[in-house]
Amino acid sequence: MHKIENGIEKISDFTWGFPMVVFLLLAGCYFTIRLKVLPVRYFLIIIKETIGKIFKKPSTSLPEGALTPFQAFSSSLAATAGATNIVGVPVAISLGGPGALFWMWVVALIGMSLLYAEIVLGLAYREKNKQDEWVGGPMSYMKKGLGWKGISVLYGVGLLLEIIPSCMVQANSVAEPIVKAFSFPSWWVGIATSIITALIVFGGMKRMGKVNEKLLPILVILYVITCLIVIGFYYDQIIPAFLLIFTHAFHPSAAIGTFTGASVVLAMRWGFARGLYTSEIGLGTGSIANATASVKYPPQQAFWAIITVTIDTLIICTLSGFVVLTSGVWTKTPSKEAPSMVIYAFQNVFGHTLSDWFISLLLFFFVIATLNVIIFYGEQQALILSGRKLQLTMRFIYLIAIVIGATGALTLLWKLLDLMIAVILVPNVLAILFLGKKVCELTDHYMEKRKKDSLEEAI
Repeated sequence: MHKIENGIEKISDFTWGFPMVVFLLLAGCYFTIRLKVLPVRYFLIIIKETIGKIFKKPSTSLPEGALTPFQAFSSSLAATAGATNIVGVPVAISLGGPGALFWMWVVALIGMSLLYAEIVLGLAYREKNKQDEWVGGPMSYMKKGLGWKGISVLYGVGLLLEIIPSCMVQANSVAEPIVKAFSFPSWWVGIATSIITALIVFGGMKRMGKVNEKLLPILVILYVITCLIVIGFYYDQIIPAFLLIFTHAFHPSAAIGTFTGASVVLAMRWGFARGLYTSEIGLGTGSIANATASVKYPPQQAFWAIITVTIDTLIICTLSGFVVLTSGVWTKTPSKEAPSMVIYAFQNVFGHTLSDWFISLLLFFFVIATLNVIIFYGEQQALILSGRKLQLTMRFIYLIAIVIGATGALTLLWKLLDLMIAVILVPNVLAILFLGKKVCELTDHYMEKRKKDSLEEAI
């Protein structure tokens, strides 16, 4: 069994090493160029169409089968922000050195256009299901846009199955700090997490949107403020941290304390991988959540992709990285304890008890927000593939997986099914590339309409 586990781990590490990173970066560069650096060109318009409309009430009542643009955005962000940013960034720094943070920024800036493209397509090819709800995403644009019926089924089955280990990993990431801090049995944590998640998912898409639009902003603001306090406590290390990041992005990291050093290749590998993984660029899941938004033109909602990557990677991941670097815990913590680096940095400033309480509760609610969204992703695939019966069956399996994952059981299953990500990611990115012309046409059409409307208002 140990040999099988090692074999699966090696295949997974290779797949999610440079082959996948290069593939995604090339796709990101393609759309960045083809869309003429859209995030920069239309920066002011993007801010106006997204953040500028958060508190604006819709002119008409919300359709029955749709979420507000902000609810859809919050749900998409909930699937990426949180536990992976708090525990994943320190791992990248531990294995790739401070330079990994620089390459994380690079992939975020390049990947914005790819994420924008998949959300445009998700809305362009969406349709109403039997429950009169909007359904869209990779399965829709593969089948309707390209006629890839077989590949769309492969994607749906792959994502449906991949959600199982995702639920387990999320539950385990919150169980470990709670068990350490309060000595609760891990299965208690699993059951509590599963029950609260069930209360949300059984309320359907509407409840998910309402919970996430209220919960996620609070969690993000709390984490950002706490990180800024810690970084401020080590204010004299902010400039040295910047120097470390830029220096080690292009030069090998020397061994310091418990940090064993890292090459530039490792810095790039872990920075790229973390930047891609945390924002789910190319996976297609962001288009599933955003396809539920009540908007008339696809680019209107796709602009939120730029905000998603900005908040998730350029803000939350960056702050996690600076907490680790300015506090110096990255040179004092063994690599096997890397996921706890942020907690250790918080403990230096706020003390053990307060830090344990804060991180445990923060991670718990972040994980709740993430779980209800990824279960929604899985259920949507089940609904499209077979209908209501399979949807309810998978819901039950996902909720059980949360309990099992909290106990740390079936880790082999995590590693085996995690390979499904590659199975679904590759055809999804290829589909987006083949539909690149459609993305550009929809973008140009919307921008021309905005320009025309602005001229008419001026007259």
